Amino acid sequence: MSNPNDLNWFDKQGPRAGFRDAKASDKGLRFQCSLCGNCCSGSEGYVGFTQDEAKAIADRLGITLEYFMEHYSHDTKAGRSFIEKDTEFGKDCVFLDRETVPGKAVCGIYELRPMQCKTWPFWPHVVSTEHAWRKAAVGCPGIDRGSKVIKPEEIRIQRARTPM
Repeated sequence: MSNPNDLNWFDKQGPRAGFRDAKASDKGLRFQCSLCGNCCSGSEGYVGFTQDEAKAIADRLGITLEYFMEHYSHDTKAGRSFIEKDTEFGKDCVFLDRETVPGKAVCGIYELRPMQCKTWPFWPHVVSTEHAWRKAAVGCPGIDRGSKVIKPEEIRIQRARTPM
């Protein structure tokens, strides 16, 4: 296992310069969610959650934890996951809302979304190499966008918090 303090490709200044909003002076990566919903839709996926996260969501929805587990989640090879609904975009997370904000996809439980969702796109396999980051950018228009540069230290924290 590598030392979390080891330098990564995103520690270098400007590795993504010229891609979307990325600049040569950047040390870190840019990401600004575009509310496209691509990370919450597509082919069948997996959204893991903890028991505490499930309880908080159930409380917000005004249902029991048992009801939440039975009607909003299912067993997968990787563990318990949110259910998905078939849409014209593919399999949407049950909490993805495409109606409240016209032309946008928003999370219906944004403040309570699981850690897996909070840490996107700084998942270990996405930030492992510049090639992996570039590949993720094909489906995520928020990658390399925005005025805020996410510092390498924050990327490492997010990567370490990812429960997958």
